[in-house]
Amino acid sequence: MAPTNLLYTSYLLRVAYERPFPEILGCFLPCYWIYWEVGKELEKLGSRKELFRRWIQAYSSEQYGSVVRRVLEVMDQVAQGAGESDLIQIRNHFRMTSKLEYLFWDMGFQKQAWGI
Repeated sequence: MAPTNLLYTSYLLRVAYERPFPEILGCFLPCYWIYWEVGKELEKLGSRKELFRRWIQAYSSEQYGSVVRRVLEVMDQVAQGAGESDLIQIRNHFRMTSKLEYLFWDMGFQKQAWGI
């Protein structure tokens, strides 16, 4: 497992085990949402490689989109009932895992290794 992958999955697991549901949802939301957005953009470009076409089809599909929309609806409902300090924590997790998602994609592009 590359360093960024270990960092990202460790963060997700820690939040999942230690924090309340609203924070967990905020933590995992970027993964759902970003994959859907990337899938839709890549669908416009297509791919000559079958493996990539299947990935693109899965994450740009209406079926996956309906899951993401449902998760967004649940997040909206949870946020409406949350206090200001809870919202701050949810936002912090959302921002952190959005950054980690970027680093995760870049890790693959750069073929990240430990270097030691």
